[in-house]
Amino acid sequence: MKICGQNIRKIRRSKDLTQEYMAFEMGISQKAYSDIENSKVKINLEILTKISNILDIKPSEICSISHKCGNNDYEDKYNDLLEYMKKNGISVPNEYL
Repeated sequence: MKICGQNIRKIRRSKDLTQEYMAFEMGISQKAYSDIENSKVKINLEILTKISNILDIKPSEICSISHKCGNNDYEDKYNDLLEYMKKNGISVPNEYL
C-alpha cells in the first residue's frame, strides 16, 4: 500500500493542501495523517473515503493513479463490490461512484 500513500501525498500537494489541513478535516492528528501518507497504517475504506471527499476525487482514483496500489485487482474488486451493491438494491453513496 506504499504507493497509495505516495499518491495521496501527490494529489494533496497538487491541490495545495497541507497535512495539517487534511488531519483537521479528518478529525485526526497531523502525525496520524502523516502515518497514512507514509504507509505506516493500512488504508481502509473509511479512511479512503474521507481522504477522497476532502480531495474531491473518487476513492478508486487514489489507487488507480499508479499501479493500483501494487495490487492489480484492487480496482476490479472495488468495482465488483459496487456492482454487487447495485444488483442487490443496496444504495451506493455518490462519493463511492
